[in-house]
Amino acid sequence: MYEVRAKKHLGQHFLKDENIAAKIAESLSPQTKQVLEVGPGTGVLTKYLLNRGFGKFIAVEIDRESAAFLRTNYPQLGEGLIEADMLRMDLTSLFDGHFSVIGNFPYNISSQILFRVLENHDQINEVVGMFQKEVAVRIAAPPGKKDYGILSVLLQAWYDIEYLFTVEPTVFVPPPKVQSAVIRLQRNQTTELGCSEKLLLQVVKTAFNQRRKTLHNALKPLGDYNGEFAGKRAEQLNVQQFVTLTNAMHHIINDSNRV
Repeated sequence: MYEVRAKKHLGQHFLKDENIAAKIAESLSPQTKQVLEVGPGTGVLTKYLLNRGFGKFIAVEIDRESAAFLRTNYPQLGEGLIEADMLRMDLTSLFDGHFSVIGNFPYNISSQILFRVLENHDQINEVVGMFQKEVAVRIAAPPGKKDYGILSVLLQAWYDIEYLFTVEPTVFVPPPKVQSAVIRLQRNQTTELGCSEKLLLQVVKTAFNQRRKTLHNALKPLGDYNGEFAGKRAEQLNVQQFVTLTNAMHHIINDSNRV
């Protein structure tokens, strides 16, 4: 069916279902003007994105064989097809102003893609992505749920997240051994978190590293925390409470450094 061979080391599972591809493309907001597609593969989703006639459309593909296939079958991409590693690119230089990110993301780097989104949250105003279902559920999980974790907190600080739909393995070549899901992240109104982003990342990672422990115990690698959330576990705190916790840890760390 395809001239391109899916490569296991790249985590490739090519989408073959036209209806799913159309549905993903339509999930981008109507006002979207600039779009970056990550990992277009054989172009099943690319075709529907090109039909939407965005002001600027760029597709980034790391696989040489896929890139050659796309150049042959979608010549209209022209210079909009970049053969590169999205994780190593300067994304902000690709577009003037805000842009959206979309893709059937390779599962082995989906979390890394989201950390790149976080690094560029001022410019990326929307993400529509296909993920392993387990990861999608985790990202969209609210506080108090067992799936709520590091990426949930960090992404929900900047984005409103919707779980759109579940996708069965049969729509891919080769079919993955897990279910997949499409989620949408839309930039919220937050412009400043009110704490150090670097320390927030450290606090969130440390808190969830031993998620069954209370925060008093889980945060001991950073300092002796005895504040209002000391008896709670990481999964019980929402984003704003993590901001409050981060500021408390900032004072504790500074005080211990002075001693």
